[in-house]
Amino acid sequence: MKKTNLLLAGAIVLLASCKNNTETDRSYFDRTAMDTTVQPGDDFFTYANGTWIKNSKIPDDQSGWGSFYSLYDENLKKMRTILDETSAKKDQPKGSAAQKVGDFYASGMDTLALEKAGYEPLKPMLAKIDAVKNYQELLNLLAENTKDGDGDLVGIYVGADERNSSRNIMTLYQTGTTLPEKDYYTKTDPITTDKRNKLVAHAAKYFTMTGTDPATAKKAAADVLALETEIAKSHLTPVELRDPIKNYNKMSVKDLEKIAPNIGWANLFDKIGMKADSVNVSQPKYYTALSVLLASRPIDAWKAKVKFDYISGNASLLSKAFRDERFDFGKLFSGARTQPERWKKMVSTTDGGLKDLLGQVYAEKYFPPEAKKRMDELVDNLQKAFKLRIDKLDWMSDTTKQKAQEKLAAFLKKIGYPSKWKNFDDVEISRDNFYANMRSIAKHEFRESMAKVGQKVDKTEWQMTVPEVNAYYNPTFNEIVFPAGILQFPFFDMHADDAINYGAIGLVIGHEMTHGFDDQGRQYDADGNLKDWWAPKDADLFKAKADKVVQQYNAYTMLDSLHVNGALTLGENLADIGGLAIAYDAFKLTGQGKGDQKIDGFTPDQRFFLGFAQAWRIVNRPENIRTNITTDPHSPEKYRVIGPLSNFDPFYAAFGVTEKNKMYRKPEDRAKIW
Repeated sequence: MKKTNLLLAGAIVLLASCKNNTETDRSYFDRTAMDTTVQPGDDFFTYANGTWIKNSKIPDDQSGWGSFYSLYDENLKKMRTILDETSAKKDQPKGSAAQKVGDFYASGMDTLALEKAGYEPLKPMLAKIDAVKNYQELLNLLAENTKDGDGDLVGIYVGADERNSSRNIMTLYQTGTTLPEKDYYTKTDPITTDKRNKLVAHAAKYFTMTGTDPATAKKAAADVLALETEIAKSHLTPVELRDPIKNYNKMSVKDLEKIAPNIGWANLFDKIGMKADSVNVSQPKYYTALSVLLASRPIDAWKAKVKFDYISGNASLLSKAFRDERFDFGKLFSGARTQPERWKKMVSTTDGGLKDLLGQVYAEKYFPPEAKKRMDELVDNLQKAFKLRIDKLDWMSDTTKQKAQEKLAAFLKKIGYPSKWKNFDDVEISRDNFYANMRSIAKHEFRESMAKVGQKVDKTEWQMTVPEVNAYYNPTFNEIVFPAGILQFPFFDMHADDAINYGAIGLVIGHEMTHGFDDQGRQYDADGNLKDWWAPKDADLFKAKADKVVQQYNAYTMLDSLHVNGALTLGENLADIGGLAIAYDAFKLTGQGKGDQKIDGFTPDQRFFLGFAQAWRIVNRPENIRTNITTDPHSPEKYRVIGPLSNFDPFYAAFGVTEKNKMYRKPEDRAKIW
């Protein structure tokens, strides 16, 4: 995928000798989690995790539970320690990082002040919406609000130009809908129909909570759904959004005016301070449709839509009644039963809002220099293992191999935390106004974005925060990034044996590297430009191999009848398959990987595969599964394990898998790409 893989990385030297787990009283492998009544070749995910799955209880405030969830929960506690200590000191120097972080957290924790304010912070904008007489006035109002970091209907992102990756460009993307993706507006099954009905009830509730009489609120809510249904018709599907060629449409502002004349682009760009003569319109069809709808649908319907978006976008910053209503609608898609404790919400909000101001302290406290050094060595050595695999490919020509090697060698590797911290000097934070603090951060972020337009790309920037439990590959930077938040147990521990570490962490690093060569990433060159560097015959062979992966994953189901979308999840599946192979090759270079000494009754190879499977032990609520199956480019965790393993010959050898087992695939059907 492009920017957000739920994958991880850790810190261990590739060529380090095997750690014998008598050095510690922790086994780092949970035998009690296994269900050995299941044959490993039938369902390895359940074999490795079945007992844990049966006994696992998802906390009420979560949509799922397992490795990523539990680590994120631990990181929240670590950040809370920092924030509790910082916010307790009320006399920090004005404008200092400590003052801003501490006072911001304290302002959000002051729920009495939030109750007293009610929805007062929204009243000025709501009054302005009510006063609008036509769509031109509405667009003027939205332009002013966009400048303050709270726009609507026009999706704006500033980042590297995919055809000229050294320069930033403004990108316009499709937006304007509330439900997860376009099919939610047209599918007629009872579950989806109920969600649309709940959307109408949700909007009506917001309207009545902000002073609209029930009858008017009901009509306005119906207008919201009707408009969003029309908007959704213009949207690309989640699968179509994965095509970088289809989603790159650079054009002049004059040409943009021609395809969407009613939006008033020159006026919008002037008001928000965008100074450039061209933009990338990722999904032109949306803006053409929006232009028509603005002029053809009643202004009262548009006012209802914009009012709903404004209330919805700010509900989490208001009193409990608004927060409860927002949660009650959201749980239809997540399945969570209760809201997280307030401190969890505010820790997450502080991390996401003030980013590096908190990240610097987190990195200093929880990510020591020796961990960063070991991680650097591990990534370098996984890169070497990948290089060897490319050299041995039997389906790729030497010419394309050379280009692939150049791209691999050019990877920008970011480990732990940024080399340059951002400042938030223009952000004003007070201890007694949470809403104003959030608006100040939003304005800062928008000003920062506008300042980048047309400027040279700064490749020191990160797209995730330091404590984030995540990792990513970014094709326009040709970079792999591993925040400190994920570089810890259960994904890595220096005392665990190499098999466990490589099965969990090594695979993830290999996964991120493979993203540079999946069906999307392979279309970008070593400099991050969207450019075809493949010999035509090699590209055809790759596509044929990838098509087999699509078909393999299409056959997997969840909740009995929901099929995995092999096209939507192709990039992640390719990265999982490639990451497993690279990590295994790297493991076989270690002392343990070369040997045959058993630990806990398992051979080194068996422990490698078990370590991999247990890193993905996650259970999800049905609502979360239904949402993810249509929107998430990652396959469900079960198939992130058994999918790659069913294609991998060493797994067959390690567990004696034969044609009698359910995971068995004929040798000629096994996906072998990277």
